[in-house]
Amino acid sequence: MTRAPGISVRLKLTLSYAGFLVVAGTLLLAVVWLFLLRYVPDGQITVPGPFVPNRADLIRAFTPAVSWALLFLLVFGLLGGWILAGRMLAPLARITEATRRATSGSLSHRIALPGRQDEFRELADSFDAMLARLEAHVVEQRRFAANASHELRTPLAITQTLLDVARRDPDRDVDELIERLRAVNARAIDLTEALLVLSRAEQGSFTPEPVDLSLVAEQAAETLMPLAEARGVTVRTSGDIAWTTGSDALLLQLASNLLHNAIVHNIPAHGTVDVVTSADGATVALVVENTGAVISPERVATLTEPFQRGSERARTGDHAGVGLGLAIVRSITDAHAGALVLAARAEGGLRVTVRLGAQHP
Repeated sequence: MTRAPGISVRLKLTLSYAGFLVVAGTLLLAVVWLFLLRYVPDGQITVPGPFVPNRADLIRAFTPAVSWALLFLLVFGLLGGWILAGRMLAPLARITEATRRATSGSLSHRIALPGRQDEFRELADSFDAMLARLEAHVVEQRRFAANASHELRTPLAITQTLLDVARRDPDRDVDELIERLRAVNARAIDLTEALLVLSRAEQGSFTPEPVDLSLVAEQAAETLMPLAEARGVTVRTSGDIAWTTGSDALLLQLASNLLHNAIVHNIPAHGTVDVVTSADGATVALVVENTGAVISPERVATLTEPFQRGSERARTGDHAGVGLGLAIVRSITDAHAGALVLAARAEGGLRVTVRLGAQHP
């Protein structure tokens, strides 16, 4: 936005300081006039002894002194105000310089304003925290974009290869080609939908409403029951009614992702998945726990990163997923100002706990 040039804040403060001093001095002199000179007689005073000045004599002697005093206050106010305004606005200049650097794309610069806490230091610290979050967000988005491009390029490359092979080999089994293309296309669609859900969760674009986590968990379990039965996994849901505030669709997506992840990565046959909801005062919790292979703590720490999968065997098959399940869970949890905790079970498998703020319907 283009603006016309104006008076600087430093000059405005300087004029304000000088004006305040002059006005204060004028008021002080007015008090002297009102409470002292008004009681001096105006006519000639004739008394035996030395000369006694009347009011007119005092005014003639007082006026030049008042003029010089007001002029001194004006000059002193301008000079002192300019120096004081410069010292007061020095932190603002550093904040402005950091803002210009951030505008040009340099998010690594920090103001790091020294001194005790005041309004400028609070603003500088908040700005530094904002720059840190922006820098981390930009780094994460770049990494995510690179991973997403790689993941999307893979099914497209496979599709191109299959079409090239079919063109060179007219006698190839068409049904087999169509089935493989369908599978590759379905994976690309799943990945695209997951990316859209992840973007929506990160933006937090939803209208909060009361949601019962226990009902959401039951809906997710009912939807994924055929997948669990096909893999020989037993899904058990239990717990208390747990009301929170948020998006019913996103929280259902969260529960479905957790349950799908628990079923798919339940590698041993006849495994179990426990889904428990609870309410504890100001918070409610959704816990999804599954049996499976032993996972190292180092591996657990990376599971919420995009395109990370818990085990090698779970990367293949019809329900391998696209590696965004727990990343979406983390984004939905953050959008609801909640907490996500992942912990490896000593006997194998994973325990995922989502804590959200409680809300009475």
